[in-house]
Amino acid sequence: MKTTTILALPAVLLAGATTGFAQTTAAQPAAQTVNGIITDAADRSPLPGVTVIIKGTTTGASTDPGGQFSLPIPADGATLVITAIGYVRQEIRTTGGDLRVALKSDVQQLSEVVITGYSEQNRKSLTSAISSVKGDALKDVPAASPDQLLQGKAAGVQVSANSGVPGGGIFIRVRGSNSVNASNDPLYVVDGVFINNTNLIATGLGNQVSSNPLADINPQDIESIEILKDANATAIYGSRGANGVVLIRTKRGKAGEKTRITLDTYQAWSEAPKKYKLVSGPELATLENERFLNDGGSPSLLPYRPVSEGGRGLPEEQQTYDRLSDVFRTARTQSYEVSAAGGSDKTQFYIGAGYFDQESIARPSKFNRFSLRVNLDNSVSDKVRIGTSTALTRTQRNVSSNDNNPVGVINSALFPRTNLPVYNPDGSYAKYGSFDNHQALIDNLDNDAVGTRVISNVYGEYRIQPNLTLRSSWSIDFNDMYENNFNNTLILAGQPRGTASSFLSRDITLLNEQTLNYSVNLGENHFIQALVGNTLQRNTFQRTTLAGQQFPGNDLPTIASSATQTGSSARSQAGLVSFFGKATYSFKERYTADVSIRADASSRFGADNRWGYFPAVGLGWRLGEESFIKDLNVFEELKLRASVGRTGNQAGISDFASLGLVQGGANYLDLPGTTPLQLANPNLSWESTEQWNVGLDAAVLQNRVVLELNYYDKYTSGLLLNVPVPRKIGFSSVVENYGAVSNKGVELQITANWLPKSAVQWSTTFNIARNVNKVEKLAAPITAGSRDIFRLEEGESLYSFWLYKQTRVNPESGDAEYEDVNGDGAITVADRQLVGTAWPDFFGGLTNSVNYKGFDLGFTLNFERGAKIMNMNRFFLVHGGTQSNIGYLANQLDRWQQPGDQTDIPRLTTNAASNNYGGVVQNLSDRYLEDGSFLRLRTLSLGYTVPKEVVSKTRLNSLRLYVQAANLFTITPYSGLDPEVNSQGGVANTKNFDWATVPQPRTFQVGLTVGL
Repeated sequence: MKTTTILALPAVLLAGATTGFAQTTAAQPAAQTVNGIITDAADRSPLPGVTVIIKGTTTGASTDPGGQFSLPIPADGATLVITAIGYVRQEIRTTGGDLRVALKSDVQQLSEVVITGYSEQNRKSLTSAISSVKGDALKDVPAASPDQLLQGKAAGVQVSANSGVPGGGIFIRVRGSNSVNASNDPLYVVDGVFINNTNLIATGLGNQVSSNPLADINPQDIESIEILKDANATAIYGSRGANGVVLIRTKRGKAGEKTRITLDTYQAWSEAPKKYKLVSGPELATLENERFLNDGGSPSLLPYRPVSEGGRGLPEEQQTYDRLSDVFRTARTQSYEVSAAGGSDKTQFYIGAGYFDQESIARPSKFNRFSLRVNLDNSVSDKVRIGTSTALTRTQRNVSSNDNNPVGVINSALFPRTNLPVYNPDGSYAKYGSFDNHQALIDNLDNDAVGTRVISNVYGEYRIQPNLTLRSSWSIDFNDMYENNFNNTLILAGQPRGTASSFLSRDITLLNEQTLNYSVNLGENHFIQALVGNTLQRNTFQRTTLAGQQFPGNDLPTIASSATQTGSSARSQAGLVSFFGKATYSFKERYTADVSIRADASSRFGADNRWGYFPAVGLGWRLGEESFIKDLNVFEELKLRASVGRTGNQAGISDFASLGLVQGGANYLDLPGTTPLQLANPNLSWESTEQWNVGLDAAVLQNRVVLELNYYDKYTSGLLLNVPVPRKIGFSSVVENYGAVSNKGVELQITANWLPKSAVQWSTTFNIARNVNKVEKLAAPITAGSRDIFRLEEGESLYSFWLYKQTRVNPESGDAEYEDVNGDGAITVADRQLVGTAWPDFFGGLTNSVNYKGFDLGFTLNFERGAKIMNMNRFFLVHGGTQSNIGYLANQLDRWQQPGDQTDIPRLTTNAASNNYGGVVQNLSDRYLEDGSFLRLRTLSLGYTVPKEVVSKTRLNSLRLYVQAANLFTITPYSGLDPEVNSQGGVANTKNFDWATVPQPRTFQVGLTVGL
């Protein structure tokens, strides 16, 4: 019955299409015909899909791909009403014959065209919460991926880099985090292709996210980005829309446009804006002697006393070895882009090729990318149109570990004591404790990851009637990662005789979509837009692993040369079938109603729970068109919006999460065997997010100031959660739908065009957002992260820190004191408590641009307030002497030394009973939890575009030169290198965890753009 209903809707639309322009209000016979062509006033390119109606009737026509139309009119002539999304409405009187009309773009902020998912809509009639970022705001920033460029540019969208490693992982949330076990990342759609953003690098790098799959997309190819935030906008994507949707549209050629060739290049140099401050060799020795005395040692047996007395030498005799300067460098970034765009009435094209190479400021990591994009559109006839959007990318990463790994490059330079030499007397690499030699890693790390990516969409459109179009598209996202790692005998991972590993990972998403789009203006007051469609999707993941040990020498690194070889392989597949529909009705561009629904069936769930249904409704009222508002003479635009709907989530769980699984490998006496792996749950189903949103759009002072305000409330239930089960049954947990998380927040964006009619063009956009996250329902508290530093509890937010709360350092004894939560007179694990969260109280950004006679000056600021950061560098390196192989940060010098000292760092001691650094507390106190608020100058740029009359003499079309600085300054109370950090980005439910993390670099850049 459901299928019959869905298939009946196209028939209804077909019937409406054949009658939509058939009615007339006058009985006059048509005595003549007007033939016209409609173009863009700016570049004279033909405009397809423009609606032309005889005023006072419903008789009309739409322009074809060449911008042409033909319309019968009465003998005495007629007034034509010409409308198109994004253009100023025109009325023209004609008595027949040929007509040529040039439409001017509607430059008002509230009149821009917005991509809404399978369709376009004028922002005036929009009922959804959608943020738009144009490509010009993203270009020329020295970042590897487009998502990182959104920082501070979209209200309610929190973006931060996990580290400063090129091509590394990115944290992005649209209106908070909804899930515990499933993914919280938004859905990315590039020219209709659903992007799989799974990290394919398998090499163990601690807990950092080693790659960002979106770094395969060249930011220079982007025309615009739309972020769909509320349920009315995202419900059309159903089970993939709960975390928001990021629509990326790339550049395309325009009809009637002469071929434009553009060359774009920049060179950049980066450095660490801040470096770790360690104690010197003499200071370290002083601290060690003090610790020895505090532990009850004899003054005559100090570890750092004269060598003649059996000591290591006096403190002042100790040398200082600077390892960090070997790690951090001035890194170079270079980018080269060439593109060609243009088209005729029949064919339009865009071709772009680029090379991007970025060194990390921490040796030896680097990232480079070769990219090629071809976007082609062709009108086979006035009814048939075909085209493709295809991107080919090859990336190469030299990856290295930095965070939770003693053999990481930064750890190996940061942790060893500063008075210990880098090299042994014989010139070999010196190694201490479990730490490798940093220089050995820089010289010998051989972790190479080569990626190949194909993102392609091929489509065909058939124009059944002027207002009815059938579209079919076929897409592929082919992502391939090939890793080869060799650890020679000069580094710890390769001892005693070398180790190697090789991974071939492949992730393929295939997508087929059909949509039937219908849009019609019924007279001057009524506009209807509708679509129905279906999607078939299949995702396949596979990985082959090889490993080798015991190599004959460092010069024979291939696994075939090893004495011991092992291998394994894995493969997984999932499918999704969808049907969807959406309808929009607008009356006088004053009242608008949207309704949509999507039905998804996923192979990941049990047979009785595979289908999920995701409806949404949106309403809009342009109060500014009402007389009682117009009479105020205050608002150029005033609109109220409201929406409610449901979306779903299945991302981030196993393809076989509902099934009972067994695995091989349980062998006995060389005979194969299997063992249970996972409990079945045939009742497993979708996470469901219900969201409502109310919004206000306003424009005042002759559109000089435009405001957008949103309030939202999201409630996610049926969390896909690992619920504990009795271990006596042989399993620790089973995936169930249990638990709930809520997100409530407010977003504000204000855009000001200060001097709209002046020679100086000056605009400012400010956005700020607050999101309150709360765990509403949970089976039991969940701990996460290193040493269970994070804890999820009902009534608290995700990313909450679970620590002992230090109340003070006793000024008389020098020992730390902690809050006794249960009042039993002893500090035990029961006294750990939630002491802060990684969620900011609010966040946002400010963008400012000024243009005058070819000069352009711009800057972008982004900020966060109130988020906490766990500084694990202080956790390990302000240890009071408890770590015999680890040095000290300079913060340790601020310790308590004598009665009366006021400080938060207790006296040096290894005495566990003091709980200063060891004992029950084990350093897990909020002493190392810091305020991560910051204000960052993200970019500052100055450019000059040479006047056309000057450039034309050199036979160029355009020439722009610019200089730019990125991360020029950061104002923050955080003592670490960078408040924008998460070294455990690969661990669920953790954030703002700083452990030997590469900071965001400070970059200086010069660039040149040439148009031929």
